[in-house]
Amino acid sequence: MASAMLGSCCATLPCKISARQQLFLHELRGRRSWSSPRLGQFLNLSTNQRIYCALSSESTTTKKEVEEEEVPLPIVVIDQDADPHTTVVEVSFGDRLGALLDTMKSLRDLGLTVVKGNVKMVGNTRRNRFSITRADNGRKVEDPELLESIRLTIIDNLLKYHPESSARLAMGEAFGIKPPKKQEIQTFITIKEDGSDKSLLTIETADKPGLMIEILKIINDISVSVESAEMDTEGLIAKDKFHVSYGGKALSKSLSQVLTNCLRYYLRRPVEEESY
Repeated sequence: MASAMLGSCCATLPCKISARQQLFLHELRGRRSWSSPRLGQFLNLSTNQRIYCALSSESTTTKKEVEEEEVPLPIVVIDQDADPHTTVVEVSFGDRLGALLDTMKSLRDLGLTVVKGNVKMVGNTRRNRFSITRADNGRKVEDPELLESIRLTIIDNLLKYHPESSARLAMGEAFGIKPPKKQEIQTFITIKEDGSDKSLLTIETADKPGLMIEILKIINDISVSVESAEMDTEGLIAKDKFHVSYGGKALSKSLSQVLTNCLRYYLRRPVEEESY
């Protein structure tokens, strides 16, 4: 009888369901033995009608796949090029972020002035943008350690107020409720001239705390100057761009090779070798 009621419902209802409904559906799959009265109670709830309709069709979506589908990619961008006077920060985590008032307070605790900027929806992603300057002098942030503190503070607040993000962040390994999957992330390094007076260094590699500080230390160790930088954290991957120069000019081919080799050696080192 329950099957007959279900078939009747499915004959008149559309079968398109969301990922969240698919998860609920997965949890209900083992309950086909419900009595007709109990099944009828659920069929009378309009919010669940489509879910029960989908029970009559084959679905390959597993609970694990739905959970992973529902966790959006956390992205933190620190842009030093967008504004000559301020450090521009953009944070997104699908459509789950609010006004980020707690994050802004945490950044102010670092001795920064934070001005809320615009919020833009791109597809299903809410991009929160704001401008940062040092509270002591009103200038943009140049200190690498402070820039890294900004990045880690934002990620720490993501883990605190959106704990599900830990499955897609490198810091989730140590501080999250669910560590990210182990995966091999390749490292890409390119250096090309960007005018006669500077070169553009781009690095894509596995993210980890302190990554930017170490990269800048390596650059400075071979007397290369950093003109500006953009640091993007996209889930487990760091995507950084640096405008660099040597003696006020773009890097020569030989110096570019030296810098590339130094960076590649550091970024490819096993974690065990990075203890100090």
